[in-house]
Amino acid sequence: MRWREIGFLVAMARMKKKTTAEMVWPYFLKLLKERPMYGYELRQETQKHFGWKPPTVTSYLVLYRLQRGGYVTMEWEEQRGKPARKYYKITKKGEELLREGIKYLKELHSKLAG
Repeated sequence: MRWREIGFLVAMARMKKKTTAEMVWPYFLKLLKERPMYGYELRQETQKHFGWKPPTVTSYLVLYRLQRGGYVTMEWEEQRGKPARKYYKITKKGEELLREGIKYLKELHSKLAG
């Protein structure tokens, strides 16, 4: 393989990481717009809907920051015979953040594709 091809592959891998694992919040907010979910479920649904699975620690850090920022709320839900689960729900502020994030990405796409 030529150095030029390796450079291309490295650049693409870096871009994919920056727009997935390093930018988890839009994916989570999009999923939470459908229905409340718990952390592990969000990771599974991200894989199912978007084709990649966020790292565990990153996922919970992002959820904590979204909650702290008022973009999601969290409620404990009891389960029969199992430990309680934390369910996350998007707030109006979270919906606005998601809209603005999507708007930005659409504008970026338009500039790059145009």
